Amino acid sequence: MSTTQWWWVRHAPVPDGGRIYGQRDLDCDCTDAGIFAALARELPREAVWVTSQLKRAIQTAAAIHAAMGQSHEAVVVPELAEQNLGDWQGLDRQKFLASRVPRRPFWFAAANERAPGGESFDDLVGRAAGAIKRLTMQFAGRTIVAVTHGGTIKAALALALQLDTEAALAFAIDNCSITRMDHFVPEIGAYEWRVHAVNHRPWTRSVAGEVPAAARGTALA
Repeated sequence: MSTTQWWWVRHAPVPDGGRIYGQRDLDCDCTDAGIFAALARELPREAVWVTSQLKRAIQTAAAIHAAMGQSHEAVVVPELAEQNLGDWQGLDRQKFLASRVPRRPFWFAAANERAPGGESFDDLVGRAAGAIKRLTMQFAGRTIVAVTHGGTIKAALALALQLDTEAALAFAIDNCSITRMDHFVPEIGAYEWRVHAVNHRPWTRSVAGEVPAAARGTALA
């Protein structure tokens, strides 16, 4: 039975000024050495690395490689970018959320609502799922580290667990957290997925719920 490991990492926090960023190409804050040292200890050293084309994913992957003492090499996969939030990008996040009736508890909109000039979460799931399936076939039996985005990782969970897309929005995916899943191809029958961990934060201390300020970021793009 062929097994392909996926290690998903959400990018480091983005200094966004309280504004919705979606696919805006903003830098991220990779200055917390403790977080990156913890990621370097946790993540596999022999792997295929992939990122989206957005700077925050590329910068985070490069910072992890630096903490590992390795040169940075990654395949850029644009289909793994965050949801394009169209005309909502750049708006004040809190004012936007306050204007939404009814307000969605975990995201800016329902999974099937398309942002003006942009995408719905359903659109993101569709494009990300196609790339995940392609990469799983291309690198079958290997280990993949994917440094991407909160929405993309939720899309991967929706694919692996065959979830309703609205339900997938309920996952918490913190900045720099690890989500682990394996893809199996049995000798007979269809492929299967196993999810090992969601939102794993290897830098956390023994005190329950204590997270370094640099890793808190925001749950919303």
